[in-house]
Amino acid sequence: MPIPRPRSLVLPLWRWAWIACLAWGALGAAQAGVMTRDTLQALFPAPLMLGERDTALPVWPVFKQEATATVLVAYVFESIDLAPVPGFSGTPMNLLVALDAQGRFMEVRVLSQHEPVFLDGLGEGPLLRFVEQYRGLSLQQGIKIGDAHARGGQAESAAVYIDGVAKATASVRILNQSLLAAALKVARAKLGYAAGRDPAQVGQVRADTYTPMDWAGMIDGGLLQPAVIRRGDVDAAFAGSGFDAPATPPSDTPATADHMQFWLGWVSLPALGRNLLGEAGWQQLKSRLDAGDHALIVVARGSDTFVGEHFVRGAVPDRLSLRQGELPIELRDLDLDTPPRLPAGMGGAEWKVFRVSGAAGLDPAQPWTLAFRVTRHKGIVYPERLSRDFMLPYRLPAAHVTAAAADLTSWQAMWRARAADLAMLLVALGLLTWWLWGWLGRPGWWLASAQRLARWRTAWLVFTLAGLGWWAQGQLSIVNLTALIQALRAGHGLTFFLFDPISVVLWAYVAITLWVWGRGTFCGWLCPFGALQELVAHFAARLRVPQWRPHRRVDARWKRLKYGVLALLLGSAALGSPWADSLVEIEPFKTAITLGFQRAWPHLLWAGALLALSAVVYKGYCRYLCPLGAALALGGRLRRWAWIARRAECGTPCQTCRHRCEYQAIGTDGRIDYEECFQCLECVAIHRDASRCAPLIAQSRGAHKVFPIRPAPPVRLEPPR
Repeated sequence: MPIPRPRSLVLPLWRWAWIACLAWGALGAAQAGVMTRDTLQALFPAPLMLGERDTALPVWPVFKQEATATVLVAYVFESIDLAPVPGFSGTPMNLLVALDAQGRFMEVRVLSQHEPVFLDGLGEGPLLRFVEQYRGLSLQQGIKIGDAHARGGQAESAAVYIDGVAKATASVRILNQSLLAAALKVARAKLGYAAGRDPAQVGQVRADTYTPMDWAGMIDGGLLQPAVIRRGDVDAAFAGSGFDAPATPPSDTPATADHMQFWLGWVSLPALGRNLLGEAGWQQLKSRLDAGDHALIVVARGSDTFVGEHFVRGAVPDRLSLRQGELPIELRDLDLDTPPRLPAGMGGAEWKVFRVSGAAGLDPAQPWTLAFRVTRHKGIVYPERLSRDFMLPYRLPAAHVTAAAADLTSWQAMWRARAADLAMLLVALGLLTWWLWGWLGRPGWWLASAQRLARWRTAWLVFTLAGLGWWAQGQLSIVNLTALIQALRAGHGLTFFLFDPISVVLWAYVAITLWVWGRGTFCGWLCPFGALQELVAHFAARLRVPQWRPHRRVDARWKRLKYGVLALLLGSAALGSPWADSLVEIEPFKTAITLGFQRAWPHLLWAGALLALSAVVYKGYCRYLCPLGAALALGGRLRRWAWIARRAECGTPCQTCRHRCEYQAIGTDGRIDYEECFQCLECVAIHRDASRCAPLIAQSRGAHKVFPIRPAPPVRLEPPR
């Protein structure tokens, strides 16, 4: 059969529309804000008035008419637009937040969440009661989660505590982090807390300033900055309050003696971290930090503990609070095991390393202050408490900071933070492109052995599953397309899609390869869950698990199911159906790849059932149910070339490739169904293999030799006797 000629370059209009859809889809997998102007106006009725959505920051101002003046009441925003912190399920929660002009929370509501503990376990009730506690709290207070009474009372803490949710500690901590990070951005940009700076522009610590230094050298270089609180300063702070004398006064200690000595440092800076923690401790520290996070170290020596008597490892310290500008930023103990290299004579010093989330917006180029709270008591049965804060300033030396670039934005910082993963991905895509192009373009070493192809493909599938999927989290999903539709439906911008650089690069590559080769490049080589299914199928074959190959007519009917699933998902997203988020769970990608099987049992059961299906029916989910595969199959109609060579004998009479195709993507007439082809290249190898291709075998045996036709000699028939 001759190879069809390339299709006309003039594509129908619907195909160009599909290209545009893919281009938008290439912008990532993050969710968008969903609130519209009409919805928000209903939540803030008269006498409140909703202003126009800000063009620079996704916030809505709320005003109130007072006499002849229009007064700003609050800013309303969605947390997912400003701080899309992934939840325990891998998907960001979305909160509706109203922050008044003084930085107090007027309203906090849960718009959407995908936390397994609140979906499959406790239900949403505890979560809704938890967020109600934010109402009336100020952003300047420093809000932390925990039982303040169990920690000795709020008077001894530098923050205000709200009650957590039992059995959902991780989820509510993520919610708190997302809420505060988003609110901090609004406060800095709209309420004047950035002191005239652009809050989106932050500096970066430098990784190229490391030189070996001892303790004294780190202090002289300004990396470790000492601070002292004198006993006399503490007494002066409590003078006239009725708490003049400490509970157990050291009678022979002069007022000039030290109450506490501190040494502060930015330990996630290599110049300090490598010197202070050693190489083993530095590597441990880096492994404990997420992209964009910071780590600060506090070393102290004195008559008191700086974290609090009730402190537990991994928690937020009661007696310390970090502030930059006028806003508090959460510190959380990193629970680091490797002690710092302290000089002789400081064996009894206390130390802790604290993490600051990158979403909090801590700027290395700006000074910050650590507040240490000292609390005094009087009384026995019902003791009274009074606290005073002492400020410990710190500023990272300018030589170790890269100033904020004029065009720096948060998504750009995410791309820089994932530079290593992006480099790995680009190298892998380049290698795959070179290999596929060389394989399809001309015979060579790769075609010499069927075993060589099998080994290469298996090795690549392992890389796709472990490296691209579990490590780099590069699993494309139908959620990419439903999120796009929801964002366009709500009229929101799409910049936030860029927060997932791995998905952006993968979608761009998929868009190109759809035009060149069709669906098969992604589905056959770059889908982590597809790779997992194929590896399961190979393992099942080695164990001699019985395989079932549906009849070609049954197979053809079942392959249409995925288009129905795709239509259902995209339709529900376009119509704003509340079922949209639940319906996408037909994809097991989040369970098997994103969360590494760390989910509730119904999701595990579904993912396990699909993998079990693939052990019996080759890649059954991909062929029959996958909505993303259906979308890519439709996009694959943009393919410009029929790149799999065919002969006139293919299908008539030779059926070798059709019988060997596990995907059943070759018809009885020998035609390739490119919409169902996963580009395994088995038929390409057979086509060029003189030991397996029937036409080549026949040719080598002289089946095409021409023999002259001569008349048979006459036969004499004798009459019977």
